[in-house]
Amino acid sequence: MNIRSMTGYAQVKAQVDDQQALTLSLKSVNHRFLDLHLRLPVGLDPLEIKVRRILNERLHRGHIEVTLVLERVGGAAFAVNRELVGGYLATFRQVAEEFGVSAEPDLNAVLKLPGALNAFEDGDATAALEEAVTSALEQCIERLNHMREEEGRGAVAELCNRMTHLSSVTQELDALRGKVLRAYHEKVQGRMQELLNTHVDSDRILQEAAMLAERSDIQEEIVRMKNHIQHFNGLLDGGGEVGKKLDFLLQEMNREANTLMSKTSGVAGEALRITGLGLAMKSEIEKAREQVQNLE
Repeated sequence: MNIRSMTGYAQVKAQVDDQQALTLSLKSVNHRFLDLHLRLPVGLDPLEIKVRRILNERLHRGHIEVTLVLERVGGAAFAVNRELVGGYLATFRQVAEEFGVSAEPDLNAVLKLPGALNAFEDGDATAALEEAVTSALEQCIERLNHMREEEGRGAVAELCNRMTHLSSVTQELDALRGKVLRAYHEKVQGRMQELLNTHVDSDRILQEAAMLAERSDIQEEIVRMKNHIQHFNGLLDGGGEVGKKLDFLLQEMNREANTLMSKTSGVAGEALRITGLGLAMKSEIEKAREQVQNLE
């Protein structure tokens, strides 16, 4: 399965029968989960349930707006919901009489009431409409997914490029690691000399030396960063619904970059170069997150 963006749009127009046509559109933007918003004509509750089921089966993440518009063609008349319209008119006249108001209902306003006019009259018409909408929905989903896959391919290419840059920075950091350790060693020696001059206990000197040595080595962060990059590229190659996993990995990478920079603070020379590389690393990670947060 290809990696998909969560951004896309698709529309399908179809003929239901010789009296009505439909226009179905799907609009998708990014969201943490699958968030469906349906705009269907009044009276299609059973059809809405089916539409939701199909969308849940075919889509997995994104804010999805579904809009269905029905149109009468060829001058065909709408069916009047006589029970609803009659009930409204009777209530109107009863209230007017009760309060002594001389008025007549506006028929145009009455016919605009939700459900006053039906685009389908019987069970056969309803079945035909359901079949037409289902078919249009399947086509619309195919078009939407095609567009989302196109967007996804662009995002994957960008992410691969970001990982290449990140890997290059990590390699450079690895090469500088020895020089930074030597700088810390010199710093530790200077600190030890200061402590010896103040007659501090030797155990105290050893403890501080061990602490500084532990703080100075960035090997653990470099190894984890390399592993994260490898895992990230593996997920891109595997495809499918990887957006959340990729986002989690980038959060871990950002944590390693922060730790790496904190370990090299306060040391001159090559450590300053590591700080610059750490900032470049964080920039690449942030740019990658902008892409990942739009992936399914």
